[in-house]
Amino acid sequence: MPRHPVIIDTDPGQDDAFAILLALGAPQLKVLGLTTVAGNMGLTQTTDNARRIVELAGRGDLPVHAGAPRPLLRKPRPVPEIHGDTGIDGWDWAPARQGPAEGHAVDFLIETVMQHPEPVTLVALGPQTNIAMALRREPRMADRLARIVFMGGGYFEGGNMSPAAEYNILVDPEAARIVLGAGVPVTAVPLDCTHAAPAPVNWSARLAAHGSQVMLACAGMMEFFERYGNEKYQTQSRPLHDAVAVAALLWPDLFTGRLCPVDVECAGELTTGMTVVDWLRQTGQPDNCLWLNGCTDPAELYARIEKALLNLPIGA
Repeated sequence: MPRHPVIIDTDPGQDDAFAILLALGAPQLKVLGLTTVAGNMGLTQTTDNARRIVELAGRGDLPVHAGAPRPLLRKPRPVPEIHGDTGIDGWDWAPARQGPAEGHAVDFLIETVMQHPEPVTLVALGPQTNIAMALRREPRMADRLARIVFMGGGYFEGGNMSPAAEYNILVDPEAARIVLGAGVPVTAVPLDCTHAAPAPVNWSARLAAHGSQVMLACAGMMEFFERYGNEKYQTQSRPLHDAVAVAALLWPDLFTGRLCPVDVECAGELTTGMTVVDWLRQTGQPDNCLWLNGCTDPAELYARIEKALLNLPIGA
């Protein structure tokens, strides 16, 4: 089976951890490396988290390149109240055995995309600062990319960090606007989509029952991640937002959406970070984004995620 080359840009985050592990367990994908960005936690922590995650999966060979320590124009907005002091609380993580790879994330993105023999897909799981910087520095990247898949935004569901804005977009709206305007095929996996894909209730217990280190870590992270979200939303389970983004790349048959014009509000008094989705094509702007707004079978989605996670080494 041909394996599709991807680079994951990330700010782990429990749901980022699930997304990375899913990508590593999916036989359809060939992960070329990870790049990290300040987001859920500061850059040093997100980079260390990414190293711990790939090592847990038995993929310590993968390069992890540290990137932007702050958004393009704004202050960082870490959220330890959601993800805990480490960002991936819920499991007693072993220290990373090695540090980040040499070289800045933006350089790695440009060099890998421009030199790889096949078009590469970028999967953006945090603020899109690194990707925006890479596209600005090397505009020819846009023609070499297969697609950018990002988790972020909300239209029908509004925001989760303000009434109008979802976290990943709110942290660096200028970067998201650059990405959407770069001429690259884009798939957005917003709250509209992820909120339609909650995990099964008590899914963590099912994961823990498999008994491997990977699955026990996933179970612990799931329990921690759900605690904050269930209290905020008064729900019994929560979606793994970033893992849903990787799943949308893997299994488009489980998702619904529409190609339409999308932009980002960067200067609103009340709406900074809002993803402005022209669902009815009223502006006359060209379609630039496949905006996903639903999941047809959440139970099947999480069954497939679980199956992919089981492909990771039992002893890892």
